[in-house]
Amino acid sequence: MNIEQVREYALTLPGVTEDMPYGPDWLIFRIEGKIFLHIWLEAPEKTCAVKLLPEVGAELREQYDAIRPAYHLNKVHWSDILLDGYFSDEQIQAWIKESYLLVLGKLPKRLREKYDR
Repeated sequence: MNIEQVREYALTLPGVTEDMPYGPDWLIFRIEGKIFLHIWLEAPEKTCAVKLLPEVGAELREQYDAIRPAYHLNKVHWSDILLDGYFSDEQIQAWIKESYLLVLGKLPKRLREKYDR
């Protein structure tokens, strides 16, 4: 999966917006204003950063060399996933959706109710 495919997939999730608040080299994806996905376009290796439960992120980092603590983010909650052939498209999409649902689940009930899971 490449960066454009990650971007396209993220934008298919209900209520997702995209912006570049940190400048032109960062793509940020949000649900109701809350970030669930970062893409650093100038990264030395093509990655996307997803928010995961701390125990899930730690377990994945132990299991895969291609998953690391996220660069410039809270390393307990955010993990960088290397793209370009390390994982199947379906697996990367599953981690992106997991991040999306984690953030969606923390929203107030009145906002969560707007979205079908």
